[in-house]
Amino acid sequence: MEIIQFEERYRQDFIDFNTEWIVSNFGSLEEHDKETFEKIDDEIKSGAMIFFAVENDVALATCMAMPAQGTTWELCKLGSNKNVPHKGAGSAVFEAAMNWAFSHGAERLFILSNSKLKPALHIYEKYGFQEIKLENYEYVRGDIAFEYIAPSSEACREA
Repeated sequence: MEIIQFEERYRQDFIDFNTEWIVSNFGSLEEHDKETFEKIDDEIKSGAMIFFAVENDVALATCMAMPAQGTTWELCKLGSNKNVPHKGAGSAVFEAAMNWAFSHGAERLFILSNSKLKPALHIYEKYGFQEIKLENYEYVRGDIAFEYIAPSSEACREA
């Protein structure tokens, strides 16, 4: 398994993995989802990066790191290929997204999620994210949020 940055040939995998996951768990995409999928190029030009775990030219999982505000970055759109074994691919792309954000100035990482998504919650906790309470979870399906405040030494490490 190899972790790679966004390549055009995997664009549709990013959209498909996340669309399938969102629709199967929550019934439909929300406007925020559609905007992200429509503006991939703009997000990347603004500093975001999408990572893929790939094996034999098949994408296994994906995750996006995108600048939010100041030194806060959002990790989002963690999704996987339901047709192949994951082999730790979700954790691998998540870690790559974290490292990208740190190496591009992040001091705080932020995640919006849903409390029923136990595998994703496990990854967040494994990497030291702490649950935070919000007044507005932005997504209809959002009911839980997490943050990670980077120790100053981690904020300087290279991706």
